[in-house]
Amino acid sequence: MIEATAFRKALASSTAFAAMAIALPAWAQASDPQTPQAAAQAAPAEEGEILVTGTRIRRDGFQAPTPLTVLTQQDIQNTSPTNNIADFVNQMPQLAGSTKPANSRLNLSNGSAGINALNMRNLGEGRVLVLLDGRRSVGSTIYGWVDINTIPQALVDRVEVVTGGASSAYGSDAVSGVVNFILNKKLEGLKIEADSGITTYGDGGNYSASIAGGKSFAGGRGHILLSANIAHQDGIFEVGDDREWNHTGYVRIQDPNWTSASTTPQFITTRRQIGAANSTPGGLITGSAGGSANALRGLYFGYGGAVNTFDYGSFTYPAFTRASGSSAPSLVQGGSWQVNDSGTRIGLMPKDDRWGVFGRLSYEVADGVELFAEGSYNRQKVFFNAGPNLSTGIAINTTGCTTVPVPVTCNAFALQSLGAARLAGVTGITLATTAADLPFRAIANERKVQRYVVGAEGSFEAFGRPAHWDVYAQYGRSELREQLRNIMNLTRMANATNAAFAPAGNARGYTVGSIQCLINVDAISTNDDPNCVPLNRMGVGVASQDAINYVLGNPYRDQVMEQFVAGTNWSVTPFATWAGDVSVSVGGEVRKEKIRGTVPKEYQPIVTTTGTTNAWSVGNYLPFTGEYSVKEAYLETVIPLGFGLEFNGAVRATDYSNSGYVTTWKLGATWAPIPDIRFRVTRSRDIRAPNLNELYQAGTANSDSVRNPKYTSDGLNGPATWGYSGLTTGNPNLLPEVANSWNIGAVMSPRLLPGFTASVDYFRIDLAGAIDSISAQETVNRCSDGNAIYCAAITNDPVRSLPGAPYLLIRTQPFNFVRKLVRGIDFDAAYRIPLGAASTFTLKGVATRYIENLSDTGIAGSVAVNTVGANGGQASTPTWIFRGSATYETQTFSATVTGRGVSAGKYVANGIECTSGCPVSTTNFPTYDNNRVSGLFYVDLNLTQTVPFGGNQAQFFVNVTNLFNRWPLLVPETGMAANTTYSDMLGRQFRAGIRISLK
Repeated sequence: MIEATAFRKALASSTAFAAMAIALPAWAQASDPQTPQAAAQAAPAEEGEILVTGTRIRRDGFQAPTPLTVLTQQDIQNTSPTNNIADFVNQMPQLAGSTKPANSRLNLSNGSAGINALNMRNLGEGRVLVLLDGRRSVGSTIYGWVDINTIPQALVDRVEVVTGGASSAYGSDAVSGVVNFILNKKLEGLKIEADSGITTYGDGGNYSASIAGGKSFAGGRGHILLSANIAHQDGIFEVGDDREWNHTGYVRIQDPNWTSASTTPQFITTRRQIGAANSTPGGLITGSAGGSANALRGLYFGYGGAVNTFDYGSFTYPAFTRASGSSAPSLVQGGSWQVNDSGTRIGLMPKDDRWGVFGRLSYEVADGVELFAEGSYNRQKVFFNAGPNLSTGIAINTTGCTTVPVPVTCNAFALQSLGAARLAGVTGITLATTAADLPFRAIANERKVQRYVVGAEGSFEAFGRPAHWDVYAQYGRSELREQLRNIMNLTRMANATNAAFAPAGNARGYTVGSIQCLINVDAISTNDDPNCVPLNRMGVGVASQDAINYVLGNPYRDQVMEQFVAGTNWSVTPFATWAGDVSVSVGGEVRKEKIRGTVPKEYQPIVTTTGTTNAWSVGNYLPFTGEYSVKEAYLETVIPLGFGLEFNGAVRATDYSNSGYVTTWKLGATWAPIPDIRFRVTRSRDIRAPNLNELYQAGTANSDSVRNPKYTSDGLNGPATWGYSGLTTGNPNLLPEVANSWNIGAVMSPRLLPGFTASVDYFRIDLAGAIDSISAQETVNRCSDGNAIYCAAITNDPVRSLPGAPYLLIRTQPFNFVRKLVRGIDFDAAYRIPLGAASTFTLKGVATRYIENLSDTGIAGSVAVNTVGANGGQASTPTWIFRGSATYETQTFSATVTGRGVSAGKYVANGIECTSGCPVSTTNFPTYDNNRVSGLFYVDLNLTQTVPFGGNQAQFFVNVTNLFNRWPLLVPETGMAANTTYSDMLGRQFRAGIRISLK
């Protein structure tokens, strides 16, 4: 921990460093740099020097070997699909797999739902470094991910995207690249912007407004900069009937006739209108014991508990009425599609309210010496429908239901709904349901993020040439409330589900024959709970509000993250060779990251002498604290070698308090044999240090279901799925991940074709010792294959397990055990064509061809699978991701058409497609009758008109996203059958607004 005294010392040291710079003799001088090009566009010039992302060198004419793409303010304004800059940046093909509101709705326990966190190369959000003016920002989640919503968007001048390792320049996390948001710090005048939007279905309404102003004073020596923004997004809490793509019933099922000896595919995706086993609102019997085995399997409960019947007149619900006339397919998993509702009772978009303020004050205290201070505060509240309170593996005891009098072992609600005749000889049933009577699980996260920076920067003369320096101290703080609502308390749910008829002479004096909680009417007095209210889970409209209030709760965790940073950077040109000036940049940084959390006792897991048991279906937060510090120093140089060849090298020494010393480095070169083409190559060694959550997490949990790999239709090997609770804890012994990267490419600007530039770059990132955990399903699969190490991580949950109906407890912990390899080729081109004195036509295109994305656990029995070309989920990477635009522009009008999308591919990367003569279907290589899914292509339109406004200018703009209302990329999964990472989930969206600039 950096105490206040220590931090004041660091700040004092930085100030002393600045004073030394003022007193230093005239050394060097470095002229203004020119931003290197990854494609067509250069960064717009500012007053003074520009520090190019990916290198600390400041030098005129230097073209860095690391690929860089610059997104200008004009690009953002012309094509931004929403009021959030992250949605525009995420359209870049290099940024694959990012977290955003559309795909984070199920992140119930990790606090990331509703944020915009960038992911580059699909290597993970923690392996791309997000900067603001070249400096770090405090994270908005316990993983350290920076929420792009905290960037002062009204002041963003450009975004520089470095697609290559840059740890030697900026430190940890810059494994896959760097995204640097650069502000217009010399803004003069006032900028006002407001916009509002809605979908073509009349939902998803949103608005945003911002104001930013800058003013010089004291003869230009001082400058003040202020901005404020507010944004609101209506939540879409249920899909309902509007989106036709969600009515397909496109679900992967296991062929009920399949066995391990079959030569037909195990999994079927070609059928539609399939009902999943956990997707019936009133509950479906997935198995029964006693009598004829599974004699009651397939029965489902409707309105009022009626069996296999829904009274549409008494209970109206879109999921039932819209498909009431459809016929059931020949293969049905989990009853009738007519009552399948998991894809309609889930949210498409959270309700989102956020606002932020930013201020900066700078003053030139002496020639070439400027002091500055800046601060920001952002607050966000999100409310999300994370889907129904679905459950599988609900054990209902029906022993003795045909006995007179009925014993307490018989579940009273089961007897009421099924009747004695059906239950003759049946000792128990297993139920799965989406629980239409229960409110949806909700996420109600709140974040407060602060960031303050003080420092000094300036230029001086060293070695007869210009030089540049800066020193700064920074403090960041995130206050996170990770709030869940309507979450099942496992003990109370078990108590309420086990309902019985009160027997004569019961200790509590309940009316004989009344339905009560079994714990209150059995012969055991120590397990009573006077607050328990029996809950009927068999049917729709059968649960009492008192029972619902008893079984649900609102667990939460409060976390405070703090970041302390002090650093300095110096750039000089100490001497020259026959080929030109040699430039050197040196600097250092000290940083402290810390976290502390609190959780009310009633919302924590149940801790006993035998271990920890989940108390809630999701959440189960435990408070944790932790911290680490890091000291770093770096050296970077550019050496001209003549004949158009320049060398760029860097090295950084880093010392972590928890994991020790590590060195990162970069070797790069550029060669321009002729002005038309420039070749570039970079070899680097980069790192990612474990984050606070990976190191110190005390435990978070989720609850879901896992597939039984040995399931057969006769039920002899158990049910098709098991319910489970997963608990993940941290590992303080983790080490930094180490990546070895190559970037090789060329930039072309042919003189014979003025206005045209293009680049092609090959990249390869080989990450060793990557931090990861085995998923619950993978743990079960490996245990099923006979690996004892995985079986040791699986136990029966004592709270929810019953004889013959185990409920699993699966524990995981992160380790440095995975190797990841990503390879691909980036293409970037632009052609600007003058159409006269006052108009231009510009074509731009970017695309990435991914070749490999491998993850190898190195564990016996595992197989490294290339996920490139698989479109089945967030972890998969399409073969091609592309984006292109055409812009016609005059002095007062612009029109931009944008096309974007991904290529078609597989559903799962390791699936084997076959119809007959199939090989044995295994965990590593399952067989499918169809393993192909489509690609995507969306078209957007933006129109902007500039008009005079009282001697200034105003712009009116209209933006239409997904102009042709293209469906999302459908995949055969339960719930919403769509790839939420690369798809447009909302359909056609309209946005209109105004921008006013006042001088």
